[in-house]
Amino acid sequence: MPYTNEEGGRLNNFAAEPKVYQAAPPTKSQQRNYLVWGVAAITLVGGLLAVAFYASQAG
Repeated sequence: MPYTNEEGGRLNNFAAEPKVYQAAPPTKSQQRNYLVWGVAAITLVGGLLAVAFYASQAG
């Protein structure tokens, strides 16, 4: 771990820096999966909101 000595003999520790890399754009298959999961999430949230609305109107 990298460190420096400061005045009075104190050590100052620095965190190890992570390696930097360039992200690759998603493939066509990954893009399709993102779309499918997004539609599924929107449908689920919409269904939950509909159930909550109808349950609050009952009785």
